[in-house]
Amino acid sequence: MTGSWKLTLPCTRAEAEALSDDMGVLADLDPPPALMTSEVETDNPDRWQIDAYFEGRPDKATIARLQAMLPSSTGVKPVIEKLPDEDWVTLSQQGLEPVIAGRFHVRNHADDPVPGGYVPLLVPAGRAFGTGQHETTSGCLEMLDRCRRLGERFGNIADVGTGTGLLAFAALHLWPRALVTASDIDPAAVEVTAENAALNHVALGGGRGRLSLYVAAGVDNPGVQGRAPYDLVIANILAGPLIELAPSLSAVLEEGGTLILAGLLGDQADRVIAAYRAQGLRLVDRLTVDGAEWPTLRFRKRPVIGWKRPQRLVAGANGEAPGFGSW
Repeated sequence: MTGSWKLTLPCTRAEAEALSDDMGVLADLDPPPALMTSEVETDNPDRWQIDAYFEGRPDKATIARLQAMLPSSTGVKPVIEKLPDEDWVTLSQQGLEPVIAGRFHVRNHADDPVPGGYVPLLVPAGRAFGTGQHETTSGCLEMLDRCRRLGERFGNIADVGTGTGLLAFAALHLWPRALVTASDIDPAAVEVTAENAALNHVALGGGRGRLSLYVAAGVDNPGVQGRAPYDLVIANILAGPLIELAPSLSAVLEEGGTLILAGLLGDQADRVIAAYRAQGLRLVDRLTVDGAEWPTLRFRKRPVIGWKRPQRLVAGANGEAPGFGSW
């Protein structure tokens, strides 16, 4: 993002979570800002901060809209700064340490050493999120590894909101004869995934052992829907869009299939679980990494017989979640 401006305001954890679920009127801006939240004081829910990145200096009306969504920032003068003409996503990822999750060793620099016994995955700092650093991504890697160790076998896999492609690459390593589909609402993320696939010796294409890429909001793409039903679907997004996507993600999952969800906080889990139970899925596993507040959930789709048997997703029906991509 070049020529960008950053606006910083204090907030509470509750306000940060609410804004992550629903950007409100900010979503109507063209383009909408990118929002990043962080703790100012560890374990203090009243001391959080939000950084909003805009293409162009935000005007007074936009600042007022954002502050209206953050009541705790009332009366606080926002900090506004122009950023250098550099890619802030890439800069934010530079210098990251390698991550070990399950059998996977994820590094951001090609010259980082890989310890013996681990599967190396290379995801350079770039234009999309999903380097393995965030607990949601490492939690998904742990859950995928756990599935393989439990003897699970999958032949048709979808990674919805793929970001850098990391989870799709991991799934393809674990089940090398599978058909693997990766999608993201952001065309830049799909481009990054293609670049990272080459770095990780992952072949692109529609056959077994290959990765098919699509630009899609949720599963709203004929290519993604045409490859359904999937026996494994992975979605590492956010709680709000995960709830919104419950009907469509469930529809593209075959009976008895596995769904792995991440991107939600611990106190959001009950709402996400309820949304998927309503679609006939049951929770079979829950994992947190090192006591983090970001759980990874694993569901199984209940087999249904008779006239209630689910039908394949119809194009354009409940398949879209605008504005959301992977971590």
